[in-house]
Amino acid sequence: MVFKLNNHLLSRIASSNGHGEDSPYFEGWKAYDSNPHHPMENPNGIIQMGLAENQLSFDLIQDWLKNNPKASICTPEGVNEFREIAIFQDYHGLPEFRNAVAKFMAKVRGNKVTFDPDRVVMNGGATGAHETIAFCLADPGEAFLVPTPYYPGFDRDLRWRTGVKLIPVDSESSNNFKVTREALENAYEMAKLDNIKVKGLLITNPSNPLGTMLDRETLRSIVRFINEKNIHLVCDEIYAATVFSQPEFISIAEIVQEDIECNLNLVHIVYSLSKDMGFPGLRVGIIYSYNDAVVSCARKMSSFGLVSSQTQYMIASMLSDDEFVGKFIRESKTRLAARHRVFTDGLAQASIKCLETSNAGLFLWMDLSGLLKEKTSEAEMALWRVIIHEVKLNVSPGCSFHCTEPGWFRVCFANMDDQTMEVALSRIRTFVNKDVDTKKPKRTLRWQGSLKLSSPRIYDDFINSPHSPLPQSPLVLARN
Repeated sequence: MVFKLNNHLLSRIASSNGHGEDSPYFEGWKAYDSNPHHPMENPNGIIQMGLAENQLSFDLIQDWLKNNPKASICTPEGVNEFREIAIFQDYHGLPEFRNAVAKFMAKVRGNKVTFDPDRVVMNGGATGAHETIAFCLADPGEAFLVPTPYYPGFDRDLRWRTGVKLIPVDSESSNNFKVTREALENAYEMAKLDNIKVKGLLITNPSNPLGTMLDRETLRSIVRFINEKNIHLVCDEIYAATVFSQPEFISIAEIVQEDIECNLNLVHIVYSLSKDMGFPGLRVGIIYSYNDAVVSCARKMSSFGLVSSQTQYMIASMLSDDEFVGKFIRESKTRLAARHRVFTDGLAQASIKCLETSNAGLFLWMDLSGLLKEKTSEAEMALWRVIIHEVKLNVSPGCSFHCTEPGWFRVCFANMDDQTMEVALSRIRTFVNKDVDTKKPKRTLRWQGSLKLSSPRIYDDFINSPHSPLPQSPLVLARN
């Protein structure tokens, strides 16, 4: 006998779609997983450009591991420590791990600030850290303000299991999507009108997806705002070491040390080694709070998502190597800058512009608004589907980041080798610059301003051209 599983037998969380797996952001990952590009085995597959992963400096990591075999308890050189590391470890974490992380966080921030190892709370990646901090600071139904565009995973990380709400703080391309006091006040007042209690403000610095940083005066304004409203400030700084050109990164830890009125109990930092070191699989997330009660509660809650003691042991050894850490940070910045330059130059050859103030992160905020049939989110999604299924690139549409202006896309550039990057750029240039079907009257594509086309149907022309290297889509054909 076959029994059907009814949702009413499950909890509200289990039967909801709060994970957000059906959003375009995650749909793109599914498309890639079903047809991944491989230079030899599947050269026409989808190239993953929706994953913000730093793979440009793995050779430095591998060299260090080869030269430091005792850092692993699973090598002949390190096996003598196996028993002590493998037995029970409580949720405080290894002291040497917390010391090394605190030291690394300071190093990444130019040693302009110091961090107390006793305030370092470990979690299973930044995802776990964000959820834990949400549990600590807000009750179900209460809210955090979040400037847009913001990382789509926040909708899962902070909302799904906590019942916390996220209230967008809109920004505009006219001022390079800067966070303004006016926008913060408007979002806060709108929440009050809707009888929603705002418990905090979440900022990402450097920004995902913009690849920009908050300047000192903006950070000061934000501190004044949360201080006046008596709400928490959660600063996601997981891209701190990816800043590859001037101006330098400014941490919120630097601001609160200034002569500025600030209740330190309201300030919390989320950090991770996933982006700066390229270790997303190791699940090393960090909460650093200036609030004793939050540190205590978060540490207890971390029992549900600890970093393995084996990982702690290796990370402690690696991050304690000052010479290696210094070299890695410098070389990683150099390689990110070079890749950013090559990629933006490649896009420029197709007259594609990106947010010019970007100098951090593992991605670009790409403006394809000129390719839209109309300035709507529906048109953005139509273009995105063509890029995914026909051009075979997984880029992420702006609407999945809650961007209010259609036509922006996040494209990641650090998760692939040089060969794959060139293939991706070639596909983009072919898509954008493809001449109209030779059987149709010749037309000249006139670029206006920031990627505005006289013909909004360029991607239909590209797909329907007999010279297109991509197979025709029945969906595109049905639309004509």
